Amino acid sequence: MQGLYFISAVLFITNGVEYADNHDVVSNKDPAMQKHTLSKTDWIITEIGQQIVGGKYVPGAALPAENDLCEEFQTSRNIIREVLRALMAKRLVVVKRYRGAFVAARNQWNYLDTDVLQWVLAHDYDPRLISALSEVRNLVEPAIARWAAERATSGDLAVIEAALNDMHAGHQDFDAFNEADIRFHEAVLASVHNPVLQQLNVAISSLQRAVFERTYMPDEDNMPRTLREHQALYDAIRHQDADAAEHAALEMIASATRRLKDET
Repeated sequence: MQGLYFISAVLFITNGVEYADNHDVVSNKDPAMQKHTLSKTDWIITEIGQQIVGGKYVPGAALPAENDLCEEFQTSRNIIREVLRALMAKRLVVVKRYRGAFVAARNQWNYLDTDVLQWVLAHDYDPRLISALSEVRNLVEPAIARWAAERATSGDLAVIEAALNDMHAGHQDFDAFNEADIRFHEAVLASVHNPVLQQLNVAISSLQRAVFERTYMPDEDNMPRTLREHQALYDAIRHQDADAAEHAALEMIASATRRLKDET
């Protein structure tokens, strides 16, 4: 029943929206995202989102009025409204008619949104959240690995192997490695050939991306272990060994959880 409840919840939760404003491009000040360039709209979303997560605006508190936000960020009301829509999609904010925007309760925040999860992890160490992340991954990923070992085709194996090779090739490059890592896990999920489960791809990838970006360690102690764990999962899938695949997934999650605790 836990699995069914989780799947129902994930299918209901959206992963944010895409933003159209491409003007006034600025650099994000968050070190975890320094390599990316954001539009002004996205930058304001990030600023207010981090302010909420950081406690400047506590749950239940009102955000400044639209005009005040326009003045603070030197932008138009249309952009501020777009920002508020995005924060609503991330479930950080609720808008009450004629009253304005208010910070949502923490238990309403969309932790399956990559931005929200990154902001929370970057702000403060919360052992309950670390435990929750581990529980969700343990609930979903071992089953996916087992089914992949039972169902993957030769074409699926080629896609998984290509992503694994890219992980090896780009292991010293933060962006290249994490993108390859995400592609590896997406390919494993695709190899299950379950159209309903495939709908969880965005949510699962968001969760994995947030964890991977916080636990990337290219040093000689951690990186070889990470690559070995992914190799073990690929080998188990290739050999159609469902038990070994499930075990490899559990080992991978345990390692990531340890690194996440060390980093937060």
